[in-house]
Amino acid sequence: MSRIHFMILILLVSVSGFSQGALLPVISIIFEHAGTSPTLNGLHATGLYLGVLLASPFMEAPLRRFGFKPLIVIGGAAVFLSLFSFVFFESYVVWFFLRLMIGIGDHMLHFSTQTWVTYASSSRNRGRNISLYGLSFGLGFAAGPFLTPLIEINPALPFIVSGAVSLCIWLLVFVLKNTYPDTGEVQTSEQTNSLKRFKKAFQFGWVAFMMPFCYGFLETTLNSNFPVYALRSGVTVDAVAFILPAFAIGSIVFQLPLGMLSDRFGRRRIILCVTLAGSFFFLLAGIFIQSVLAVAICFFIAGMAVGSTFSLGISYMTDLLPKHLLPAGNLMCGMAFSAGSILGPVLGGFFVQTFEGMNLLYLVSIVILFVFCCVRFGRTQAVLESH
Repeated sequence: MSRIHFMILILLVSVSGFSQGALLPVISIIFEHAGTSPTLNGLHATGLYLGVLLASPFMEAPLRRFGFKPLIVIGGAAVFLSLFSFVFFESYVVWFFLRLMIGIGDHMLHFSTQTWVTYASSSRNRGRNISLYGLSFGLGFAAGPFLTPLIEINPALPFIVSGAVSLCIWLLVFVLKNTYPDTGEVQTSEQTNSLKRFKKAFQFGWVAFMMPFCYGFLETTLNSNFPVYALRSGVTVDAVAFILPAFAIGSIVFQLPLGMLSDRFGRRRIILCVTLAGSFFFLLAGIFIQSVLAVAICFFIAGMAVGSTFSLGISYMTDLLPKHLLPAGNLMCGMAFSAGSILGPVLGGFFVQTFEGMNLLYLVSIVILFVFCCVRFGRTQAVLESH
């Protein structure tokens, strides 16, 4: 893979991060201003990730048949067309459907570019390459919440800006030459049966899938539920727009160093360190919730730790799985991410509405600690096949 090819792929995935980073806080705040309950607000946020789950079982076969590029073209088009469509409708149900379509399009784009990168990376530079990939997603995601203040000018403006940016980056896909995933020379029953591939991928890599699950939970809880919790705690919209990017910026700062450290010291060891640190600093942020600056600093440090869990999880999964299972493994990473993303706003919304005196960030800290325990004590089937 050439350097230009690689750069285009990581720019393309920034579309996914940018659209998600913009939609979550923007729609949450619009619904909060409209008097929508936190539970319904959280349920609505699941639309994007429900789209990912619905699309996931049907992604692998088209990728193997048509190659990487067609899926990126269709997925990117679905994203920017849906973003523009928000301008023309003001309906809870229609917006849920548009979120669903963005989830499907995002996943097509994300899965294709992610699998392309993992196939083209060797064991020596896998952590670095996937960290750069995750960095691009993080940059897009960090830029998304900065559109939140545009709501005060015109509620349609964030959707117009995000749609235009997504369209411009999507056009880069036409520079790429289409290629196909390598299925290996021998087509065993395991390689030709999707259910068996998913089962094997889970046996080899379920511990690695906990990391995308963790990142999905964090992303949606912080960007969907935290704005509602913060506004109800007396924090202004501008302060929320200041706090939220701190987490994403922290992940950007340490994304590449963590990837390189994982190449040198081992993925599992680094994952245990970052999840423990992330749990601690979210607990600290909950303690100092009345100070905007203190919370932003804690979010920044927590982002340096657990903001890289998605890319670390992909790298760890690639280490654990034989090469012919990588498409299935990448899909299951996406499904784990979606499961965490759906659980996040639902559980967070229920938590905010039911336990008004409790701090949402304590829940975040507990979930990260749970993921730490899974990685620390979990066991997977050993890979006997060289890849």
